[in-house]
Amino acid sequence: MYNFDKIDVKIVNLLLDDGRMPASEVARRIGDISERAVRYRIDRMVDDGVIRVSAVAKPQAFGLTTIADVWLEVESDRIIEVARKMAEFDNVSYVACGIGESDVSIQIVAKDTAEIYQFVTEVVRKVPGVRKTTTSIVPLIIKDVYQWRIPERITQAIAEQESSIAKE
Repeated sequence: MYNFDKIDVKIVNLLLDDGRMPASEVARRIGDISERAVRYRIDRMVDDGVIRVSAVAKPQAFGLTTIADVWLEVESDRIIEVARKMAEFDNVSYVACGIGESDVSIQIVAKDTAEIYQFVTEVVRKVPGVRKTTTSIVPLIIKDVYQWRIPERITQAIAEQESSIAKE
């Protein structure tokens, strides 16, 4: 596990606000850290796979204004195979394997509900191993995965750990 400190958390949160923010601006906003140290920390977190700085395309900007979550019930020995197959489709923006009522969950982006219906009935349901699908149109997303923030409880735990180390 990566060993975070308060500065790392501040860097990550600033990059979540603006992934193109220069290291010099990150250093200025945090204070008491050099641009070089910020660059080093960002590079280390990227190299260790803790963060990824990249562009996030909004499907709506490309006319894909309809989103659906689809849960798949899959034959038990084909779950990973089906999940990997779902990941190959351009209009599938998310794929995960689950434990519970559904074995695989996907999110589809499309221009309209007719396109969602066609894709689910003519493509997804015909993938070998898929037994059943349940589809839900998503009219509004309040928080997306790229908006996730490091929880305050983790930030507090890091601060407490640093404080106890400093006292020793």
